[in-house]
Amino acid sequence: MSLFVVGTSSHVGKSVTVAALCRCLVRRGIPVAPFKSQNMSLNSYVTREGGEIGMAQAMQAFGAKIPPHTDMNPILLKPKGDCVSQVVLHGRPYKDVRITEYYLETPALLSEALGSYHRLKEQYGQVVVEGAGGAAELNLYDRDIANTLLAEQLKIPLILVADIERGGVFAQVYGTIQLLPPAIRPLVRGIIINKFRGDPTIFDPGVKKIEELCGVPVLGVVPYFDLPLPSEDSLSIGDKKNHTASVRIAVIRLTRISNFTDFELLEQHASVDYVSLGSPLDGYDCVIIPGTKNTIDDLQALRTSGTDREILRARERGIPVIGICGGYQMLGKRLVDDGFESSAAGTYEGLGLLDCTTLFRSYDKKTMQVTRTPRPAGPILSAMGPVTGYEIHMGVTEPGADPEAFDGDGRVSSDGLVFGTYMHGLFQNCTAANALLSFLYGRKGLPYTPISSSSADPYDALADLFEKHVDMDTVESLVLE
Repeated sequence: MSLFVVGTSSHVGKSVTVAALCRCLVRRGIPVAPFKSQNMSLNSYVTREGGEIGMAQAMQAFGAKIPPHTDMNPILLKPKGDCVSQVVLHGRPYKDVRITEYYLETPALLSEALGSYHRLKEQYGQVVVEGAGGAAELNLYDRDIANTLLAEQLKIPLILVADIERGGVFAQVYGTIQLLPPAIRPLVRGIIINKFRGDPTIFDPGVKKIEELCGVPVLGVVPYFDLPLPSEDSLSIGDKKNHTASVRIAVIRLTRISNFTDFELLEQHASVDYVSLGSPLDGYDCVIIPGTKNTIDDLQALRTSGTDREILRARERGIPVIGICGGYQMLGKRLVDDGFESSAAGTYEGLGLLDCTTLFRSYDKKTMQVTRTPRPAGPILSAMGPVTGYEIHMGVTEPGADPEAFDGDGRVSSDGLVFGTYMHGLFQNCTAANALLSFLYGRKGLPYTPISSSSADPYDALADLFEKHVDMDTVESLVLE
């Protein structure tokens, strides 16, 4: 048997709950794999085979102590704007579709998802499934391949997750269960109340009331916690805390920002602000242009907002400017689109901080895990050592006069303070984060304590929390039914 984790709405903690249950079960000797039939996110990950999946499913695989695989997220939707998304099917770009056209493919896509689920079940024995958004979206019941239609096919126990921090938790839980289709409602076998602040025992009367109303046991009240786990999507940016470290890093909050998980290790050791377009960059010690789903459109937005001029002024002040993936493409002199990256083909002027040109001449996407060695160019790259990461991008960048930043990738300015790379996950390497931060702290005459790579596994800490606050014996019995 397996288990299906659904939520009362988006961002209630389904993804982290699945990761926690996976690690708890594995520690109890029960092999398990995560699965989400359809995910919508611009934070993605590349598997060893070169397939692209949602970052949340990669996180859950790490929790389960198994390698991420495209079967764990067979359908990934990457929003491009104007109700259009790129559909990534089994790790590869399928096509760009408007949402109305996408729903026409519901039967075929559900069949693809079920195939992935059954392959995982055959390999691992048990699967912990994650739903998408809220489980009781009445207008989507006939096409919801991530919740109701999938539940009808799998007929496995459901656990409903609710976020008490949002308020209205009684209405969340009771309303969701009552609105589920009659065939699915009996599958709900447990409830988890998430993000409780304070002493969970205070909510004991609430637990009893929910159980009386719903006829379903509350398996746990999980306290609010803060662990270094990858963020799932852009909703998480609003949850990020403002740090008070002396070194300040500006990450440009592009309209279609992707893979901002690249900077979550830096967030723990510097003041990393996701700066809105049009905001001044005075006072920052480093500027990073992150990845984006639409390089051309976000480049145009940089210009319209005046952020391009802010970046150029930062460079004139000697501030390091770093571009990751789409941000790297923007740093070049020109971007030539034959109609594959944006809706309007043409040649676009880049920021001109690196001598290179990016060409978009096919729908092909490069997705692979990489290990790179930085070139000894300037104070930051010279201090890094070998790094690992992954590439997810359309377009090919042709070099100009500037040398490579890494072997086989990127470009770097003559002073080493401007560089770009296609490598996502660069600053998840402790050596890369230390190279950047030690330079920034040293430039201000401040001491810096290097990040250690021997930090505790956050998934074990997550599992410890759930073992303490969730009835994992009951969860285990549901999985093994």
